[in-house]
Amino acid sequence: MDYREVEGAREYVARLDHGVGWRSQIEEFAAEEGIDAAFFIGLGAVQDATLLFYDQDEQEYYDIEFDEPFEVVPAVGNVSWLEGERFAHTHMTLSREDGSVVAGHLDEATTFAGELYVRELDTKLDR
Repeated sequence: MDYREVEGAREYVARLDHGVGWRSQIEEFAAEEGIDAAFFIGLGAVQDATLLFYDQDEQEYYDIEFDEPFEVVPAVGNVSWLEGERFAHTHMTLSREDGSVVAGHLDEATTFAGELYVRELDTKLDR
């Protein structure tokens, strides 16, 4: 196990913009605030979603697209660096009207409404 002790730095609460990409908003926010590492949790609703499933045997991500409204229950993740850019590594659980759920790595989703709590860490995370 690889680990290090970190301190929490700044904390934020944010309301995500309607009609804009969920993950991209987090990445833009992190860039604007100069955040190199953080953990976050979010809730709200999205109008559609593309989730990624990682096939452990093939070591490949496969996308699954959904064109329907969902409640976000919840989204959790971290801000890290991937290939020289900030990346919001996000896992999202999405609930349908009938209570069934889908979940996975978030590629992108169109925000209907969203609230986010972000806690910056005093380190840099690289993926």
